Amino acid sequence: MHSTGMADTRTETDSLGAIDIPADRLWGPQTERARRLFRIGTERFPSALIRAVGLHKSACAAANARLGELPADLADPIAKAADEIAAGERDEEFPLPVWQTGSGTQTNMNANEVISNRANQMLGQPLGSRKPVHPNDHVNRGQSSNDNFPTMMHIAAVEIVEGRLIPALGRLHAALWRRSEEWAGIVKVGRTHLMDAVPVTLGQEFGAWARQVELGQERLRATLPRLLPLPQGGTAVGTGLNRHPDFDRVFCEIVAERTGLAFAPNPNKFEGMGAHDAFVELSGMMNVVAVSLNKIANDVRLLGSGPRSGFSELVVPADGLSSSIMPGKTNPTQSEALTMVCAQVMGNNTTVSVAGAQGHLELNVFKPVIIQAVLQSATLLADAAESFAEHMVAKLEPNRERIAENLAKSLMLVTALNPRIGYDAAVRIGKTALAENLTLKDAAAKLELVTPEDFDRWVRPEEMVEPGATLAGG
Repeated sequence: MHSTGMADTRTETDSLGAIDIPADRLWGPQTERARRLFRIGTERFPSALIRAVGLHKSACAAANARLGELPADLADPIAKAADEIAAGERDEEFPLPVWQTGSGTQTNMNANEVISNRANQMLGQPLGSRKPVHPNDHVNRGQSSNDNFPTMMHIAAVEIVEGRLIPALGRLHAALWRRSEEWAGIVKVGRTHLMDAVPVTLGQEFGAWARQVELGQERLRATLPRLLPLPQGGTAVGTGLNRHPDFDRVFCEIVAERTGLAFAPNPNKFEGMGAHDAFVELSGMMNVVAVSLNKIANDVRLLGSGPRSGFSELVVPADGLSSSIMPGKTNPTQSEALTMVCAQVMGNNTTVSVAGAQGHLELNVFKPVIIQAVLQSATLLADAAESFAEHMVAKLEPNRERIAENLAKSLMLVTALNPRIGYDAAVRIGKTALAENLTLKDAAAKLELVTPEDFDRWVRPEEMVEPGATLAGG
């Protein structure tokens, strides 16, 4: 390496020749070439993946040192440089877009060069010296991009699902469940096909939503046994060429110890590198979560529609945001944000499905777009679930007056008469009440099918929200 004489660049030389690199950057020739070659889009890998890159490289150095593949005087600065990446201190040194070689080779080499330069810097050597720590010979010892990058993918995915998404859904579940208990006694009109149906409680509606979220958490947890096995050790094609026989085991032990997660070697490295079915499965489970959250958000905004011309059974919290032209208008902004997130997650699932189908022989070469979509979905779902719990569910209030009014007017209360007078007679009462704008009680009396006294005993909405209640009593 030598200076170009320009304060803002340095020249480095590798097997492909010389290239100018920004003087203050830690990356090297391979990264710089990729930066110039892949000028595609604005998408960069999120910090969750960059953290996994650092964690991975640090564990590789530690494993190689433990197995006698690297001397401590090289392994230690490599690990320290990688730890800086894991700590989020070097995110700006990863400038490459998602849209690169499908094995993630450029990002793996980006990490190798940054770590090599930083380790050499720690050892008092200039940037670009490539000695005593070499990016390929030492940082990438016993590794290939083909097993490194999918291993980074697995680490990042498990960490974000376990550490971020499942806990966020837990907070939404808790908020919904609290409401289901608080409002268990509020009897209201149920609706099927968006039309009036027999009564339910507001608590039952919220309880159903809470259960959807709870099942989403269970579905996500069920994917972890396929995500925890790591393909590290397969090197180029799955055979493990050029690595220590125990490297995969020791590497996984170190990663498991540092993360507190039960990572273990994938017993079939070929599967872990050539196919990414585990990520397709995870994306599918996040798609189910998105479907669930979309329903919840839509139900809340339907029940909160109004305040005078809609259902108006829930009072949507005023969040300080309003229409640009209609003064004081309150909109269900949290529902809208959440459903947009759900749309993005559903789209990401299509991307992951198509990308997952692109495994050919020993390698799937759609790895970067798979992990980008998976991490984006997990992050968006976690953020949106917490926001909805805090700014919508926790601040909702029932409109008790409107709920009682809607319930009293519901013609479907006539269903309680089925066991007493039969379906056909109950239909006559309902149709008469609707046609003549009568109450059900008045229509029943006019048709001489049910006395007012029996009607009051038999049609009790608060007793219609559980099995068999209408069959009890006189």
